[in-house]
Amino acid sequence: MSGTVVKVGAGVEAFSAGNKVFAMADNTYAELCVVKADVLADIPVGLDLIQAAALPLVTVTGNQLLAATGIKAGETVMVVGAVGNVGRSAVFTAKARGATVIAGVLKRQMDDAKTVGADQMVATDDDTAIANLAPLDAVADTVGGRTAEKLIAKVKPEGVYSSVVGAPQNAATFPSVKVVTVFSHFDRGTLQFMAEAVRDGKLVIPIGEELPLREAATAQAAAEKGGIGKILLVP
Repeated sequence: MSGTVVKVGAGVEAFSAGNKVFAMADNTYAELCVVKADVLADIPVGLDLIQAAALPLVTVTGNQLLAATGIKAGETVMVVGAVGNVGRSAVFTAKARGATVIAGVLKRQMDDAKTVGADQMVATDDDTAIANLAPLDAVADTVGGRTAEKLIAKVKPEGVYSSVVGAPQNAATFPSVKVVTVFSHFDRGTLQFMAEAVRDGKLVIPIGEELPLREAATAQAAAEKGGIGKILLVP
């Protein structure tokens, strides 16, 4: 969610009425909501209040997914599902670390993948393209399934396979690969770093639709169908 602070509770010192803020919170399909101060962050100056609502979950998750690989400058990481918002955030984080980034996407997404900032693109539904991949230092995965089973085989010994959708089913076959399952958690510094990148045009998180709050059911149904652009409810 994002919004303007209307009132603060007893003992809250970091925020005050009038602050423009955003967070990952519960029960936010509403004009007014209650958010714990320890999961709240100031929206960077210059970032649109509505646009900010799209950022907390996907940008933090992508950053933490990539960070879990431990990738370093000069190393190569494949981000699977790179055109999704978590994937885009992981690509940006990897590039900020100086890594070489391969965008793993479906054949039909190759044109979209040109916009995410990766150094290379590989179609994950093309077995020949996967077979021709050079060994990878790490994989950051947002997709899972059979794609994950194919790609873990391309990770170098002592490399890392990081995923937000669980370990590949065949992970035990590759004991030399470290598998890390990532569960996103709030981090104020990370959120503000990623939001500043969006504000500065270094990272783009597409917004598919902005719907009025009264159409929350329609928005929820659309979100469940999936897609690249975020769907926002605007009071």
